[in-house]
Amino acid sequence: MIFVTNDDGISAKGIRSLVEVAEEFGDVVIIAPDKPQSGMGHAITISNPLRLNKSVLFPNSLAYSCSGTPVDCVKLGIYEIMKRTPDLLLSGINHGENTATNVLYSGTMSAALEGAMENIPSIGFSLKDFDANADFRATQDVARKIISEALKNKMDQHTCLNVNVPKGVPGEIKGIRICKQAHAFWEDRFDKREDQFGRPYYWLTGDFECVSDETDSDIYAMGEGYASVVPTQFDLTAYKAMDNVKEWKL
Repeated sequence: MIFVTNDDGISAKGIRSLVEVAEEFGDVVIIAPDKPQSGMGHAITISNPLRLNKSVLFPNSLAYSCSGTPVDCVKLGIYEIMKRTPDLLLSGINHGENTATNVLYSGTMSAALEGAMENIPSIGFSLKDFDANADFRATQDVARKIISEALKNKMDQHTCLNVNVPKGVPGEIKGIRICKQAHAFWEDRFDKREDQFGRPYYWLTGDFECVSDETDSDIYAMGEGYASVVPTQFDLTAYKAMDNVKEWKL
């Protein structure tokens, strides 16, 4: 059984494209947000009730829309809907890439990381195209290959895969590279404006800057026309820094 979710909402083209591929491999259960939840990261809902409603958008699979975040969807699926632990959890296909530190903000990847926390083999898929009508066929080809291998091979415990695919049509993607997360950050800026009452408000904006041009990173692979696969974990311990901090007089 394959569990599919996303952060763009249950009606997004990306999740429909991913479900089409997942259904080639077995029974599928879909639980996805009832509205877009991009940038929610690993947020969970604790101050409002969560609601699930059956969806008719996927005639060949059991599907629910959820009033909560992508991580809420995963938790509800595991503990309330699924009759057994799924063989695989898939998140996406996201409208927009989740390379480098974008993984920290991504609802798509947080859903996959939540699956990994439950020791479910999990994969997040993203396409470098924000268009609501983006062409997902090349990403479907990449997903088909990776899903097939993930079902045949044992993934490392508590690790998920972050898969990003360049914009393009089938045949244009050069291949798939296993990469590390690039060293890149958002240089944030705020566009300050005033409403009709003279009160200030702000729009977050900025540029995404790659600090390093290492050839084994996800951003480099994407720039060369390859899909990138970054094995990702939720353990944020900075092991290299532990010895240094141990020397502090605490």
